[in-house]
Amino acid sequence: MSDGALDFFVLTGFLGSGKTTLLRDFLQRPEAGDTAVIVNEVGEIGLDGVVLREGGDVPMAMLSNGCVCCQIGSDLAFTIDRLIMGPRPDSAGPLRRIMLETSGLSMPGPVLRTLATLAKHRMKVAVVGTFDLTRGTKVAAFEEAMAQWAAAHRIVVTKVDLVAPAAVAEAPAAIASINPIAEIIAAPDRANAVLAAFAPLDAAPPLREVGVELTSAHPRVALCLAKPAGEIAYADLAAFLDNLAGALGERLLRIKGLVRVVESQQPLLIECVGTMFSPPRPLQAPGTPPSFLVIIARDVEQAELEPIAPVGLFQLSRWRRTDSLPSDRRVIKAEWVV
Repeated sequence: MSDGALDFFVLTGFLGSGKTTLLRDFLQRPEAGDTAVIVNEVGEIGLDGVVLREGGDVPMAMLSNGCVCCQIGSDLAFTIDRLIMGPRPDSAGPLRRIMLETSGLSMPGPVLRTLATLAKHRMKVAVVGTFDLTRGTKVAAFEEAMAQWAAAHRIVVTKVDLVAPAAVAEAPAAIASINPIAEIIAAPDRANAVLAAFAPLDAAPPLREVGVELTSAHPRVALCLAKPAGEIAYADLAAFLDNLAGALGERLLRIKGLVRVVESQQPLLIECVGTMFSPPRPLQAPGTPPSFLVIIARDVEQAELEPIAPVGLFQLSRWRRTDSLPSDRRVIKAEWVV
């Protein structure tokens, strides 16, 4: 049983991208003693679960009756309840962390909607994605891969040992071209990468300066920077986000940023995966960070969104598809990203 807030990691990544190996490497470490694992596979044979059990005696639950993102939301909620409320061995200590390894075809958005029904457990949730260096952005043609990368809070470079050092060095730029607001873990040292992938979730992550260059072609994905014109009323912000989510629906992949509203002395942290928004909360930020929202979506045209932004309140930079830009074109410069 857990005696406090849990870290809940949704481990996602396209087929064969190294999710199970990454998780197994963590489970073999002493830091995994307070961890439980949920494995979701499409099919009746839970091979990943067998592989993971090599990592030691870890509480594990299998979800094998379909892709977790589309069929078994109630089963997932029941499984999480069982892991949290179940007894722990006396020598194990309280449960601190749950890992959900999704199938390679799962979409993170529906998973997060299921987790939102478990607010009573006070879980801190993060999506960890994998970026297979042997394939790079070639799998971007698959809608599932793009949704997984765009939703990720952390993206871990995998299969470093199978490529040249130059490919490792170039990976952060390639990842940022898809998701400029994710924490990128591209450590050549495997042990450091594993620990960083599942590091404890900070309730107030540090701000970092970031510049985004689009270096590869993803013709269906567009990035936009929305800048409020000064402080705005919370009602106007909420209306903009509601209208944006309503207009885009499943095409909306990710929003993240800071917005100053007249009702709060601190900027509000705004974040969503798909159309699932986390509750906005004040962020204790050093200095005076600017207001901005980074929006990632697919199959979007500029004219479709112009009527959504309240006149005089938001300025939308031009939506840009990465295949329409030269490789050295910088399209987003967000001074701060959380």
